Amino acid sequence: MTTAETSENRQEAASGRQAKIVALVVAVSFFMQILDGTIVATSLPQMAASFGVRPVSMSIGITVYMLTMAAFIPLSGWLGDRFGARRVFLMSIGVFTGASLFCGLSGSLMEFVLWRAVQGAGSALMTPVGRIIVLKNARKSELVQAIALITWPALTAPVIGPVLGSFITTYASWHWNFLINIPIGVLGMGLVLRFVPEQREADAGRLDLVGFVLSAAGLTFLLAALELSVKWEGGLLPVISMLAAGIVLSVMATRHFLAVDNPLLDLSAFGVQTFAMSTLSAGTACRVAINATPFLLPLLFQLGFGLSSIAAGTYLLVYFLGNLGMKTVTTPLLRFFGFRTVLVLNGLIAAFSIVACGFLTPDTPQFFIHALLFLAGLSRSMEFTALNTLAFADIGPAQRSSASTLSSMLQQVSMLLGVAVAAAVLNIAAALRGAETPVLADFRWAFVLVGAIGVISSLRFLQLPAEAGAEVSGHRKFQKN
Repeated sequence: MTTAETSENRQEAASGRQAKIVALVVAVSFFMQILDGTIVATSLPQMAASFGVRPVSMSIGITVYMLTMAAFIPLSGWLGDRFGARRVFLMSIGVFTGASLFCGLSGSLMEFVLWRAVQGAGSALMTPVGRIIVLKNARKSELVQAIALITWPALTAPVIGPVLGSFITTYASWHWNFLINIPIGVLGMGLVLRFVPEQREADAGRLDLVGFVLSAAGLTFLLAALELSVKWEGGLLPVISMLAAGIVLSVMATRHFLAVDNPLLDLSAFGVQTFAMSTLSAGTACRVAINATPFLLPLLFQLGFGLSSIAAGTYLLVYFLGNLGMKTVTTPLLRFFGFRTVLVLNGLIAAFSIVACGFLTPDTPQFFIHALLFLAGLSRSMEFTALNTLAFADIGPAQRSSASTLSSMLQQVSMLLGVAVAAAVLNIAAALRGAETPVLADFRWAFVLVGAIGVISSLRFLQLPAEAGAEVSGHRKFQKN
């Protein structure tokens, strides 16, 4: 081996280590952010008693957080380009952590809602800007591992959040569900300062204020409509009105972005097949199924099986272990089979495992339930990582910021859409029986419908070329060797 080859190998190894370290640093912050969104719901009754309000009034804290986050997500890519991704990411962690402290110290509902809004603003910038940092620091060949590292918080936090939140609320107090973010946030900021290099675009251009207002308002109305549909309150008119407003504003934003010279969001990313397929159409449908499952499983075990939240949590931990278990083999599987085969076959496994969950009963052997949940977790993790990696496989440097922002916006929609679809099926099934609370039979309909969405979306990936994303997965190289 020549000196030049040795030097090149050392540079590649150093680049790989740097990409992995940066991805791990970003993952720590992502975990804090997503954990917060899932842990809070468990403490709402205790918080209501502390503030002297009805428990139903506490839902405004979750709604304000979500809507504030929706309003600021479209701005994230431009801010990262204008002021530097590292600086904006650091600021977002600081804002989120500081707001978490004041949420935990709140003495009234109004005070809590105010700090939840600030927390949502920090959260809005964290995911898209963090992803931009990872994309800038990883080569194509390192992208699968890097995306896998920043994906695990989205897979694990929704599973362990409710369990951890129940434990903290039961044995400590609701304040600690927010104060737990302080050490994680401080650690995350320290890691960013130590390991993440500053990278700033030469010319971010002027802020497209019209595009920001239209896209922020459109996304906010869409998410508000989906959130209201989940609660099943107030009838259909408010939901339809907000949904229509969201669609109209989103169409106006799209036309604006296509017409101006320097738009806030560059929609050319949708001209890249791998990005369009993994974020729109098949990708959105697949994420609906993926995101509906963690919502349905705790309800199945508590309402359908009659288990306590702690007992239901033990089943969810098996699901969580399945999510983690796939991480070690994600890269080899994508290299061997390629993105198309993995998304189709693994997607079908994930979909049918969701359907199978609908046929579980309290009499089902515990070993079978554990095996099914572990399989569902494995396949969910694989599908999620493959989707998130393929989305950026063919995205050029000039499209990264807009692509990351667009991906975050669509993931927010698909996340709430998954919950909305599952909740709607449960509510309709219960209403047809003349009841308000779902029973075991109602969950069967929900799991079957969600699984069917997963089957259809998986088959849509057959439209991808056999070598889609090969430069990232290494699939073509593997076949030649």
